[in-house]
Amino acid sequence: MKFKNIEEYYNKFNENRRLKSRHGQVEFNISMRYLLKYLKQYDNPKIIDVGAGTGRYSIELDKLGYDVTAVELIKHNLDVLHATNPKIKAVQANALDLSMFESETFDVTILFGPMYHLFNYEDKLQALNEAKRITKNGGLIFVAYCLNDYSIITYAFVENHIKEVIKNRKLTSDFITKTSEEDLYSYDILETINKLKEASDLKREIIFSPDGPTDYIRKTVNDMDEETFKIYLNYIEKISSKPELIGAGSHIVDVLRKK
Repeated sequence: MKFKNIEEYYNKFNENRRLKSRHGQVEFNISMRYLLKYLKQYDNPKIIDVGAGTGRYSIELDKLGYDVTAVELIKHNLDVLHATNPKIKAVQANALDLSMFESETFDVTILFGPMYHLFNYEDKLQALNEAKRITKNGGLIFVAYCLNDYSIITYAFVENHIKEVIKNRKLTSDFITKTSEEDLYSYDILETINKLKEASDLKREIIFSPDGPTDYIRKTVNDMDEETFKIYLNYIEKISSKPELIGAGSHIVDVLRKK
């Protein structure tokens, strides 16, 4: 795997700012609600945040008193993380190779970034299996994906690139995206996500959409007053695991238990 394009992208892109934006707060807030709900199952859990980015989740979990180790591929992101909270344990590593960690070390493994930038099934399965290896028996893995239909609706139709992507053979006849490293992001469908779960022999606890329709209505969400926004967050949490809606958002999180 080559990660030069991704490194150049994150050297410029402010991921921390995205998650702190109003629409980004929805994804972060709902994901944290689920994390904290499941963390209650453990006494003093050890957590690893693989693909930690600039540390939005690691730093918040550390503030709450959890034992967190952050793993990030991009040095720029690690530098931002260290500058924000220098006491967090953080290492530079690739989600495909976590050999610096012993098997069955962590109670909870967070994999919120890597699947966005892995472009074939084999690499995604390898990342999931590495996460499984370092997770204790009975432990949990939170793995996030970017969703296929969101990219088609927004980029292909709303931004009017549909004829271009068809001409460049970036879509199958079934409207499945065909991406590569040059595209920076990889998009998945539920069928593939289910296949990865089965191939890794993990048990699903729940699968949910942390942002629901938020990215389609960013302006509306950004213009909400605080009271309305709090109500909106509760609404998104309530609908986050509805089967008829989870595949329609921009992100999805699969909560998997190691048997």
